[in-house]
Amino acid sequence: MSNEALIETITTGYAFEAPSVTLGVLHDEEPVVDARIRIPLSMFNRHGLVAGATGTGKTVTLQVLAEALSAAGVPVFAADIKGDLSGMATPAEPSEKLLARVAKQGQDWQPRAYPCEFFSLGGEGVGVPIRATVSSFGPILLSKILDLNKVQESSLGLVFHYADKAGLALLDLKDLVELLKYLTSDEGKPELKGIGGVSTATAGVILRSLVTLADQGGDAFFGEPEFDPADLLRVAPDGRGVVSLLELPQLASKPALFSTFLMWLLADLFSSLPEVGDLDRPKLVFFFDEAHLLFNDASDAFLDAITQTVRLIRSKGVGIFFVTQTPKDVPDDVLAQLGSRVQHQLRAHTPNDAKALRATVSTYPTSDYDLEEVLQQLGIGEAVVTVMSERGAPTPVAWTRIFAPESRMGPTDPDHLRAGVEQSALMARYGTPLDRQSAYEVLTRQLAEGAAAAEAEARAEEERRRREEAEKEMAAAEKELARREREARAEEAARRRYERENPGLIQQVTKSAVFRDLVRTAGREIVRGIFGTGRRR
Repeated sequence: MSNEALIETITTGYAFEAPSVTLGVLHDEEPVVDARIRIPLSMFNRHGLVAGATGTGKTVTLQVLAEALSAAGVPVFAADIKGDLSGMATPAEPSEKLLARVAKQGQDWQPRAYPCEFFSLGGEGVGVPIRATVSSFGPILLSKILDLNKVQESSLGLVFHYADKAGLALLDLKDLVELLKYLTSDEGKPELKGIGGVSTATAGVILRSLVTLADQGGDAFFGEPEFDPADLLRVAPDGRGVVSLLELPQLASKPALFSTFLMWLLADLFSSLPEVGDLDRPKLVFFFDEAHLLFNDASDAFLDAITQTVRLIRSKGVGIFFVTQTPKDVPDDVLAQLGSRVQHQLRAHTPNDAKALRATVSTYPTSDYDLEEVLQQLGIGEAVVTVMSERGAPTPVAWTRIFAPESRMGPTDPDHLRAGVEQSALMARYGTPLDRQSAYEVLTRQLAEGAAAAEAEARAEEERRRREEAEKEMAAAEKELARREREARAEEAARRRYERENPGLIQQVTKSAVFRDLVRTAGREIVRGIFGTGRRR
């Protein structure tokens, strides 16, 4: 196809009657100003992918899309991995090089700031804290963070079921930790057996994983007040959509936690928003940066949850764009749901790179480009694009020069950012953490009461034991006394019997007739001597 024919095909393929946003212009050795590459607003809820090697311009593309959507009145949510997106709150500073670029590609460029709201996970940062309760997070998403295997994930689900059945509110990590401690204690082991075969060893593994997560700061993300994702669907007074940016400064240390938390936001939006079908413009477009972190080592149940959310959430008016390095980072079932593709440069320095390049090419519609070659030749800020037309058909593949952002490409001044956050109405709603009565308080009190009752019972048992021992000792003493009295009586009876049977010498003498006569004679003589009646000689 000649250049003129290609330009005509691209121009026609992206000339939409419905409202659309402009991503850039066709690149044909030079920018083709009249061949604008657009995405229909109504197709954003058919989802998309922005991919490319590190340093090829993915973040700039994300920023350009976010600006265009905001200008069209569509709220945007994005994870600010490197902090660069915070620059959307500050107008760009024109430079000679920048002005030459935008003029060359026919961009009507004006430096401007966009209405931004800044968030942080659990207050670990400058933004408004986003928190979720453990209960609403659920066992499947929590298992992803804790890196549990299938058996442990199933066991955690049973623990959640027990908490619901027992009326124990799981609001923060200490609630779940205390519940697992209870279920592995002597008092709770019968309960553990009754909820479906959760072994004490498995409960112990989950408990240790939770303690580790809490030590790493994960306890800051769980609790109340719980964030209402409906607060992401806001429009500024001037009609532009609010750009909500989630600060993720410690992504490298807790990648699973951050990516899974973003999945919770999507899941909560899905469960809370009404069915609206296909809208002229989406209610929210959600940009999922570093998407490969979401899918790494994910369980089948977790992948099923993501796939279902991506497939069905478009009927709630929400679009999702995954931002990652290659399409291989996204599972096939999810990739099949992504209608728009923006592919930046790919490199083929290794056999695996070459394989990924061929796999990427195979996901694009047939085109006159040699995509294996083009994808390696793309410059910074250039991408191969195909989107869904307003009729739902893929547009021609277009080598595109991405527009320049109108806001700053880099972080906003920290003082300016902090001042904006302090003035936010959402800070008053979510800034102060709550700690109402939940499973921790209930189980702590229950265990304390049980310990007190056990201590009282132990004291009573000790007192009973001492009393029994004293009674036993008294009975033994009485028995010994009775024995000795019997022995004494027996000895006395034996002595008397002996004396009767064996009289002594004195008794024998005093009982004889001679002794009695002698005593009488002596007696008379004594009397006479006393009264003087004795014979005189």
